[in-house]
Amino acid sequence: MASTPTLAQRFSDRPEGSKLLIPYLMAGAEDSWLESIEAVIDAGADAVEVGLPFSDPIIDGKTIEDAGNRSLARGTTAPDVLAALGARQWGAPLIVMTYYNVIAHLGHERFAGLASEAGVSATIIPDLSLEEIDPWAEVADGSDISTVMLVAPSSSPERTQRISDRSRGFVYAVARMGVTGERAEIGDEVSQVVSKIAPTTSLPVCVGIGVSTPEQARQVTRVADGVVVGSALVRRLTEGAGPEGAASFVGSLRSAIDA
Repeated sequence: MASTPTLAQRFSDRPEGSKLLIPYLMAGAEDSWLESIEAVIDAGADAVEVGLPFSDPIIDGKTIEDAGNRSLARGTTAPDVLAALGARQWGAPLIVMTYYNVIAHLGHERFAGLASEAGVSATIIPDLSLEEIDPWAEVADGSDISTVMLVAPSSSPERTQRISDRSRGFVYAVARMGVTGERAEIGDEVSQVVSKIAPTTSLPVCVGIGVSTPEQARQVTRVADGVVVGSALVRRLTEGAGPEGAASFVGSLRSAIDA
């Protein structure tokens, strides 16, 4: 089994007041995707969100959808990804982001077992609602896999509390309504959704969807405990930046949020 820090270990060990940085990349989209994970960890990532490709990604914009389609065309499967992750040791927690069909196809127990063997600390399943999460989340809890839940700007205060209660590891604050993708600016929705979540949980609140630049990451972490950056990194990898380019970009994010 891979020896990888859990979310709880990594988050509790961070210096007081420091902000969490969680980059996202798509498994299997490039030959060097495993090396890119290592590179962004070395550049200061506190955890890495690893996408498992799916043919109908409802929350992903064009950049990540195209990366997923490229990964599928290369023959990537969930078991292969988890086996590849488990063959290495990682210096930061791994979070698998995928859609419920991928998990259902393998079955809850088998997917959780493969993920646990791979050293995966958490999952994000954006199309599995609060009302439907328990069968998976109970299996995940039993395998020490955190089920990270998302709160949208439109979530009511009562629903926000219920999502926070069910979430493990951290609460994912959706920066704005819509699909993933780079944005020219971060709007007022970020501070509003974070202020809605913060009183409901003792878990870190991390903001994602649309955060694209070091300055935006710094802006977000003025109000949140951490930031998730996906499309901006995936685009760079698609354009051939490779592990070195990934590390450079994540390093710039790290520097900005630590400033």
